[in-house]
Amino acid sequence: MVSALRTDPFAGAILQVGVLAGLAGTVGLSAYGWLAGLLFGVVTVAALGYGLRRSGADRLGPADWVTLTRATLTGGVAALTVDSFREPIAVPVLVALSAAALSLDWVDGQVARRTGTVSALGARFDMEVDSFLVLVLCGYVADQVGAWVLVIGAMRYVFVAAGWVLPWMRGSLPPRYWRKVVAATQGIALAVVAAGVLPRPLAVAVLLGALALLVESFGRDVGWLWRHRVRPAPRALPAAPVSPAPVDHRPEWTPDVRIARQPAEVGGRHR
Repeated sequence: MVSALRTDPFAGAILQVGVLAGLAGTVGLSAYGWLAGLLFGVVTVAALGYGLRRSGADRLGPADWVTLTRATLTGGVAALTVDSFREPIAVPVLVALSAAALSLDWVDGQVARRTGTVSALGARFDMEVDSFLVLVLCGYVADQVGAWVLVIGAMRYVFVAAGWVLPWMRGSLPPRYWRKVVAATQGIALAVVAAGVLPRPLAVAVLLGALALLVESFGRDVGWLWRHRVRPAPRALPAAPVSPAPVDHRPEWTPDVRIARQPAEVGGRHR
């Protein structure tokens, strides 16, 4: 078990280095890009190892390996995005990596269901990779459409941060297929805009539509959590003090006493 716990996540780190090396050898990668990709790989390894220990799992499942592959592709997208802040990059390569990562999002779900390896860890891992890919793509297209697009990438993290302040927002949400559709729409819309094939007004319109869907989806989840929050039990009112029953201090005449005196009293009247 120990060897599996150590080997599986670090295999992802090796894959991440391989993706970065491939980018450096083909389209070029600066030291900043390397740093961003390696930092993402280290965080992924640490988080995945921690998740395995907490869940008690001894190894990654088949679908988790697909998600780990998506994570390494996302690390490549992050590296290219960081480089784009300094110099032009190979946009087709960034779009191809993003499209592959988005396609594998459908694959890992199918693998998990067909192999019967659906798990809470796998679902959380999948969601975090999706969220980070969307955030990175928002950072890339912000130069084209404006910084407001970062709202799309930040919304998931704002939702999590709100749960630190509002305990009722940390509740478990029921599965909802529409939530997955909206998440996929964000990635597809951002990848299309990143490709630069749309004029700016149309690109803005596409991303505004994606943002509207995201707001609706998150709003529905927040509303559900609010309606199903655990309400504190009402505080019981203090009981009114009960006055002690009055004590009768008069002597109590027992029947035996009354019976003993009755003949004398009657006899005195007829004497």
